[in-house]
Amino acid sequence: MSVSSEVKYHPTDDEPFMNDRQKDYFRQKLVKWKEEILREARETLETLQQDNINHPDLADRASSETDRAIELRARDRQRKLISKIDEALHRIDEGTYGYCEETGEPISLRRLDARPIATLSIEAQERHERREKVYRDD
Repeated sequence: MSVSSEVKYHPTDDEPFMNDRQKDYFRQKLVKWKEEILREARETLETLQQDNINHPDLADRASSETDRAIELRARDRQRKLISKIDEALHRIDEGTYGYCEETGEPISLRRLDARPIATLSIEAQERHERREKVYRDD
């Protein structure tokens, strides 16, 4: 498949759900996202290693440590995201990708396009969030 045909294809509701073309589309989207996260992580690591200078000024040192802590927390979130991307790729291989874990119904293509790691339909996600809110308010 050439790059030009990849760019032009976009899944639509008038084709069979999770056909091979849609699976390929979402697999490529997930792999590209993962590669981007890994590239950013490498860049962050290089920056952190370069910034490992002992700042003589306490304010500079404190600022540098705060920046470092924020960056490391962001990387931790990205690490968890990579795990979710890997799980989504596994679901594509298993044939369960795109189906709601709660209801078994197809997740809308628009939702999957916006959030390719989604495991719940919008309706199931909203129910989940309402239940979560009820328990949080206790």
